[in-house]
Amino acid sequence: MTALPQGSAPGSTADESAEAEVAPETAQAPAEEPGSPEGAGPGGEGGARAAAEDGEPADAAAGEEAGTTDATAGEEAGPADPVAGEAAGPDEVGGSEVGGSEAGAAEAEHEAQPDTTDATDTTDATDATDAQATEATEAAQVSEAAAELAAQRELRARIAARKAEKEAPIPAGTKLSGTAADLLAAVRAVESGEKSGAAFFAGPPPAPRKPASGPAQETAPARPRAPEPAQAPATSAEALDAVRGVLRRGGAPEALAAQVTGALGEQAAERLDADPWQLLAVPGVRPEQADGFARALLGAECRPDDERRAAALVGWILEQAAVRGHTALAADDVRKALAGRSVPDPNEAVQQAIAEGVVLVFQDGLAEEPDSTENTGSAENTADAADIDGAEEAAEPAEPVEVLLGLDRYALAEESLADGLARLLNSPVGNDGSVWPEGSELARAVAGSGLVAHTGGEAARAESAAVVTAAAAAGLRAAGAAHTLDGQRRLAELTGPLAAFTLAGLLSGEGPGRDADGTLALDVLVVQDAGQVDVETAAILVESLADGCRLVLSGDPGVLGPAGAGQVFQDVLAARVCPVVASRLPDPGPVGELVSGIGIGELNQVEAPGKEVVIVPVRDAGEAVHRSVQLLADSIPRAFGIPVEQAQVITVGHGGSAGTRALNAALKQRLNPGPGRFGGFDPGDRAAYAKDLGRTVVGTVVEADAEGLRLDCAGTPVLVPKERVESALRHGWALTAHQAIGMRWPAVVAVLPGDAAQGLNRAWVYTAFGRAERHLSVVQGVDQALPRAVAEILPAPRTTRLTPLLHGLVKPAEQ
Repeated sequence: MTALPQGSAPGSTADESAEAEVAPETAQAPAEEPGSPEGAGPGGEGGARAAAEDGEPADAAAGEEAGTTDATAGEEAGPADPVAGEAAGPDEVGGSEVGGSEAGAAEAEHEAQPDTTDATDTTDATDATDAQATEATEAAQVSEAAAELAAQRELRARIAARKAEKEAPIPAGTKLSGTAADLLAAVRAVESGEKSGAAFFAGPPPAPRKPASGPAQETAPARPRAPEPAQAPATSAEALDAVRGVLRRGGAPEALAAQVTGALGEQAAERLDADPWQLLAVPGVRPEQADGFARALLGAECRPDDERRAAALVGWILEQAAVRGHTALAADDVRKALAGRSVPDPNEAVQQAIAEGVVLVFQDGLAEEPDSTENTGSAENTADAADIDGAEEAAEPAEPVEVLLGLDRYALAEESLADGLARLLNSPVGNDGSVWPEGSELARAVAGSGLVAHTGGEAARAESAAVVTAAAAAGLRAAGAAHTLDGQRRLAELTGPLAAFTLAGLLSGEGPGRDADGTLALDVLVVQDAGQVDVETAAILVESLADGCRLVLSGDPGVLGPAGAGQVFQDVLAARVCPVVASRLPDPGPVGELVSGIGIGELNQVEAPGKEVVIVPVRDAGEAVHRSVQLLADSIPRAFGIPVEQAQVITVGHGGSAGTRALNAALKQRLNPGPGRFGGFDPGDRAAYAKDLGRTVVGTVVEADAEGLRLDCAGTPVLVPKERVESALRHGWALTAHQAIGMRWPAVVAVLPGDAAQGLNRAWVYTAFGRAERHLSVVQGVDQALPRAVAEILPAPRTTRLTPLLHGLVKPAEQ
């Protein structure tokens, strides 16, 4: 994609160099690389987003957008335009002043009334007797006291009303705009009978769902993100032309028109013209590029404190956090990130984003946040309310609660998933323990619970596969699902091909079909590689299971996390709301012994009499590339009889002098030289296809035709559509550890050049080394950084809400 004009935030000279620190998986990724998803958009964040689509969430990202921006940048950006920051919008200030003046005048008039009455009564009684004067004085005192009580009652009523308004939901539609407002208007039109629901759909209403009579006759619900861009709804030529016109006026490349309309809809031109920062909804666009676009459209009206800019930045920050695996962020981290983007008042920006429905607020700390709806009242009322709120807080001290902000798509997914898991746990299951194999702890747990978590390494896959076999032998409808095609192959070797699927295939209609109510026709489902399931996929899966179905989540908690947002398997383990069975089967051989030690933070020297583990020290990246090519193409086939097709190179990142690009170029030159006549590929090339979020398919290029490029993936034909060849396909002799998750090879060459030391952590080493079955060669130039990474450096934690949500629905089990 062509890069947008570069530029800093309007009115700001803040240094944003800290935000350029990305994981080695995404650093140094040129946009022109064929088949490079992280290069699909301009800027580093675009690289991070597409890297996640390639199976690489930024687990190792050092310079996170929220909370880790350079302190210098925050200090420079804060006072960029303090006057503009206080000025806000003229309409808002004017509304506040007018509203405050009227309220203040009414209150003053009301409270002054008793004093006027008293003065009148005193004047009229000047000629009265002493007794009458005394009587009038007492009456005046009574009147004054009554007025004071009335004033206090009114103040209390105002405070109660304000608190009720704060606790009540936002009045329907008052804070909505754009698509949300259109949706609300459509709902109201249907509810009022003005229009029928069918009027809002392009085609006729769908026919009622019919029960599936066989496999693959009922499709699963669509994923939240379409895996194939070509499947996006068609956009009219008029809409595209209108968007091109707006982009042209803003100095942005017209090639973005299709992406803009895909993100903003048919009314993209109008929305973009009214709010230029909506451009941030396009994947790969960075804030400084959106700022430059807004300056070109708005001219002098483009200011750093523009409410539209602040709301768009809040949404963008949370989208980038989702790329790194978070489903929510601490409000303080969002404010810090906004300060680094030259937003004069980050707190007000957060409140504005909340009021407009851009983000949702979680936890019980919302009442302690400044309420944006209070800004329309008078300063006196606000001060009075703040004093009383402060007094109440002082009287009832509460534990500090972290306030989290999140996007609705991930919030709904986590809440739906928590409800579904609780439903499975609370649904009665038959006590058919007698049919399960004797002595199997996992089988006994599955017999008595609707949800079971199972942990272990590669050898433990046999235990979870045995549950599928035993359930099928007992007459139950059972199936197993894996993360990748290679995982499906290994599962099928244990359960039989009719009971093994990929998770994506199972949800898209493959396998057992659906019952009359649309749920999967299963009594037992075992999900291997559960640690790679993101929160949205998990929510769809659980919603597809009927009450009484048993779900087994089986995985290795030591590997890298999922490519999408969330950490479902880790959160379920942490919640301890269901039986957790830890496998005691060790992975075999010297490689298994080495990997097991890494899992507990120890890089042990293992005995390898058959050279199952070989360490190859190198001085620089050039030597690392040379030795890797030599090992894959010559040494391993000659010494172990393992053909090149069954060996894999795994390195830390795509970029760099020993990244996947450099290694693949050298390996292609050695193993299959050619001109690359099929979009950079030749028949016989090994290719890696990012078919879906976090799922990489590795195969051999067979041929190309009008539909696209055809691969042979271990006997399974795979078609890469021609529009995806450039963005989702790359050479596959060398992969990253994120791409290699869920797959194994007889031999693996792990490459750790000296410049990769900062990208290493225990999970990366555990994942990369654990892809080897028989032989592991470690080409390393990081010296002591390797044992230090294994012993001390853990992946960056992800902020999620699933564990507390589960605790709110299910009592933690006693383990």
